[in-house]
Amino acid sequence: MEKIAHCINTLAEFCGQRDIDNLSQEILYKKYKIKQADVLVLFGGSILAGGDVLAEAMHNNIAKKYIIVGGAGHTTDNLRKKMQSVLLDIDISNLSEAEIFAAYLQEKYSLQVDLLETKSTNCGNNITLLLNLLKENNIDCKNIIMIQDAAMQRRMAAGLKKYRNDIDIINFTAYKVKVTTKNNELLFDDKIWGMWTMQQYISLLLGEIPRLMDDVNGYGPKGKDYIAHVDIPVKVQKTFTELSKKYSLFIRKADARFANSKNSDCSNK
Repeated sequence: MEKIAHCINTLAEFCGQRDIDNLSQEILYKKYKIKQADVLVLFGGSILAGGDVLAEAMHNNIAKKYIIVGGAGHTTDNLRKKMQSVLLDIDISNLSEAEIFAAYLQEKYSLQVDLLETKSTNCGNNITLLLNLLKENNIDCKNIIMIQDAAMQRRMAAGLKKYRNDIDIINFTAYKVKVTTKNNELLFDDKIWGMWTMQQYISLLLGEIPRLMDDVNGYGPKGKDYIAHVDIPVKVQKTFTELSKKYSLFIRKADARFANSKNSDCSNK
């Protein structure tokens, strides 16, 4: 089990990219020589803790514009179920991911973001519809902080890079967690609000590596061409293969319900 935990953590460290240690102007200036990013985006695929990360960023005045992106996709039911226990006076059963996080920000922190994108259904059109939103609102974006679930952070950045290679991407995954073992059981080393079950977490991580591959079956330019090329270290590829031997049934497949035929470059989440 310790070996399995190590494999999970290896994939998580690769997928859950953070380019800065925390969301403060000091850290931002130290690394990028800017005190504010042009835009900060929270993607609705994140677990609930992403809302608190966004609130912290807003309190720290780390960006000029704040946006939440997310319609309804494969993560939405999980978000609705868990967030409803907090937003007791609001029926969120038909709200988009972006609207749910916006309601949470207002309820807990009395904060409002600048824009919501509520129509996207997958990681591909999360990006394309975000870019449309920026264009429609005449927002000049030379750099952007992206907050996404730890499993999907690297792929989301690669999706943006495909369309706007001129934007400096600053990754800040919504959470960092380690998997440990106790009594021959896999456990998270920290209690994170809204965290996936262990099976869900493993499934998400295992689903990412085939998507990130730049081959005939992957999402890179040599495959489906949904994202920019991603260099996947040999260690990560070997770890994926090792973990897949035990959890082959956990590997998440693309869900056709959330595909968008009008956007040929959009992948299923």
